[in-house]
Amino acid sequence: MRALRLLPLAVVDALAVYGLVALGGQRSWWMFAALLAGTAIVNAIYLSKRAVPAKYLAPGIALLLVYQVYVVLYTGYAAFTNYGDGHNGTKQDAVAAILEKSEVKLAGAEPVPIQVAERDGKLGFLLDGRPREGWHPLPYPEILDRQTEIANLRVPAEGGTLKTSDGRTASLYRATYTYNAASDTINGGGAVYRDSGHGTFAAADGRELSPGWKVFVGTENFTSVLTDTEIRGPFLGVLVWTFVFASASVALTFGFGLLLALTLEGHRIYRSLLVFPYAFPAFMAALLWQGLLNTDHGFVNEVLLGGTAVPWLSDPWLARLSVLLVNVWIGFPYMFLICTGALQAIPPQLSEAARMDGAGPWRVLRSIKLPLLLASTAPVLVATFAFNFNNFNVIYMLTGGGPRDAGAPVDVGSTDLLITLVYKLAFGGSSRNYGLACAVSILIFAVIVAVTLAGFRRTRRLEEA
Repeated sequence: MRALRLLPLAVVDALAVYGLVALGGQRSWWMFAALLAGTAIVNAIYLSKRAVPAKYLAPGIALLLVYQVYVVLYTGYAAFTNYGDGHNGTKQDAVAAILEKSEVKLAGAEPVPIQVAERDGKLGFLLDGRPREGWHPLPYPEILDRQTEIANLRVPAEGGTLKTSDGRTASLYRATYTYNAASDTINGGGAVYRDSGHGTFAAADGRELSPGWKVFVGTENFTSVLTDTEIRGPFLGVLVWTFVFASASVALTFGFGLLLALTLEGHRIYRSLLVFPYAFPAFMAALLWQGLLNTDHGFVNEVLLGGTAVPWLSDPWLARLSVLLVNVWIGFPYMFLICTGALQAIPPQLSEAARMDGAGPWRVLRSIKLPLLLASTAPVLVATFAFNFNNFNVIYMLTGGGPRDAGAPVDVGSTDLLITLVYKLAFGGSSRNYGLACAVSILIFAVIVAVTLAGFRRTRRLEEA
């Protein structure tokens, strides 16, 4: 029985050993040390007879460290680097890639017959059909299956590098650029390229070689958001719209939910029907509304508006209105449920006492129910604001952030929130800038923290009033 209990621990240890071997081969020593320490702690906990609470806490803490703490720390680290397309490797990798890109086929050199062979998982060439110990020629069907890998294979040879395009013959290539390790320069193309200090080799006339490498740039990503003319304008526009979208979404969903909660008080069937939009997945609802609001074939234009071609999702202002209304449609049932529960929790004696003193329904609502309702729902409103501030699903599924602002120097649209702008910086377009995206993510976090703290202070005042 004890052996069965230790079986999961044995599996974890086996996976840890595999990870340690892989990390040791990659010389990622800090991750090696972290994994080793974590494995030792897990074994100490589960082999002990006393650490019973820790046995239940350890899995959750481990997942928290891997999927939350590590991600946050790496985001913070990347925000201070130039990590992105063309800057995602080491300097040695960049030098090797530049020299490889400069290789040209040697003039006058005849192709030589080869056999593609493999030894210990590595590919190579056999020249003149001569066998080599441990090398096994690949059969032709396997050459076809691995033709991409073979086409990228470079075998050092006297005077250059051998490369093949057909798996049968190889040609000699020679790099036209050379790297001088002593001076840390690359010579070629009639210029000398030196380390610019920003992760690239640059010539005196400003020309740069690609790719570069990842380097620490300090607060450059943060300052560029506010000082770079290509980023500042779109960023500030998106920031304003994000606040408007989040604030309006909270106000409209809360107002609509409260109105329905007051109107349908006691009508159980209608209240049950209003929960349906909330039960439907939000991303599916956004996709459904994308079809309903289609300019040419959507239900809204074709049926409700009699064939009128209203550009709901292609006009900038109509697109903003559309995403806001769709978000209200998705969010109001939640606020309806919150307001219904909060209203039912208010003692009816308070309303009865106010009516006996001559207060009308509006006075009871404004002076009795609404203050008590806001005191109990304020934390929910703050959390809803934070959620809508990062409401990626509705924007991405409905408009993709569009319609695109053709005058903007970066890929940004009229309905983009900060979170979708981060996504586009990191994964959209032809030039991905992970460092800048991480910096904007940290700015989003700072804004949400500030708004949340202000909201909770306001909540405390409502509770004390």
